[in-house]
Amino acid sequence: MRVAVFGVRSYDRQFLTAANARHSHDLLLIDAGLSPLTVSLAAGCEGICVFVNDSLDEPVIEGLAGLGVKIVALRCAGYNNVDLAAAARAGIAVTRVPAYSPHAVAEFTVGLLLALDRKIHRAWSRVRENNYALDGLVGRNLHGRLVGVVGTGQIGALVAKTLRAGFGCEVLASDPVADPQLEAIGVRYTSPEVLLREAEIVTLHCPLTPETRHIVNARSMAEAQPGLVLVNTSRGALIDTRALIDALKSRKVGGVALDVYEQEAGIFFDDLSSEIIDDDVLQRLLTFPNVLVTGHQAFLTEEALTAIAETTLTSLSDFEAGRPLVNAVVVPSAG
Repeated sequence: MRVAVFGVRSYDRQFLTAANARHSHDLLLIDAGLSPLTVSLAAGCEGICVFVNDSLDEPVIEGLAGLGVKIVALRCAGYNNVDLAAAARAGIAVTRVPAYSPHAVAEFTVGLLLALDRKIHRAWSRVRENNYALDGLVGRNLHGRLVGVVGTGQIGALVAKTLRAGFGCEVLASDPVADPQLEAIGVRYTSPEVLLREAEIVTLHCPLTPETRHIVNARSMAEAQPGLVLVNTSRGALIDTRALIDALKSRKVGGVALDVYEQEAGIFFDDLSSEIIDDDVLQRLLTFPNVLVTGHQAFLTEEALTAIAETTLTSLSDFEAGRPLVNAVVVPSAG
C-alpha cells in the first residue's frame, strides 16, 4: 500500500523504515505535518500515517476522502486531533497505537518529578559554569508525601505503583475504573475533585476529553494544597495554562513539570532556537525558575519507537489484507 507519512522526524524515518522491511509498504515520508495546506501531498495514497499534532478536522478529512484515502493510521495513542464522526461519514478507517510502551512515559514522568523537586536541572546548569554552590537547591523527599494520580490506565498505574511501592508515597488515584492491584498496595481511589484538593503532588495520566479538558483550572488550583506540584505527560489541554501562570505568580503552585502544552502544535518537535516565538503564554511560563518544560519526549525510547512503528504498519497491513483492525478507533456512542 502507498502510504503518506506526515510529520516525519529522523527517528520516525529510522524506525519506520526498519519495521517496513517486513511489511513492504510504499512509504512516502513527508517532513511537513498534515494540515489543510499539505493534504494534497497524500494524492495517490490509499493510507496516511500521522502523529499527535497533525490536524484531522472535517475539512482535512474531506480532502483526504476526495484523494481516495481509505485509512488514517495514528502513530500515537491519543486521537483527540481527529474528527471521528467526519472520518466515519467519509468511510475512512482510523487506527492508533494504544499501548506502545507505558514504561517509557511512566519512567519519564517520575524522572521529571525528581528533576523538578530536587532541582536537578538547575544544578546541572550551574555546574556547567563551575558554580558548585548549593544555595537555592534545597528539595524535598518524596517518601511519605501525598501524591495524586489522575488516570490509572497502563501509564498511570505504573506511576502510582512506582511512587507507592518504590518511594513510599501515600497515593490517591482517580479513574472511572479502580485497579484492584493498586488498591492491594494501599493506593486509595477518590474523585478528581478530592484528589486535586488534597494531594501535595498531582500527576496527570488521563485522556483529553470534553470532561477532562482544563481539569486543572483556576478553581481547582485555588482549592489545592499550598505549594502544589504538578506534572503532566499526558495532554496539554488538561491544564488551563493561563490559570496556571496566575497560580505560579501567587505562589499557590510551587512547581510544574510539563512534557505537553495545550498550544504545542506548530512549536513542539521543531527547532525554533533561532526564531521569534509568538506564543506569549509559553514564553511567560518558561520564565519561572520552578517550571520545567520538555518537548513531548516522554515516549521517546528505542523500545517505544520500535513498538509504534510495528503496530502502525501492522494496522496498515491488516487493512490492506481485509483483516480485522484490532486497534481501530470508533466513533463514541451518542448515548
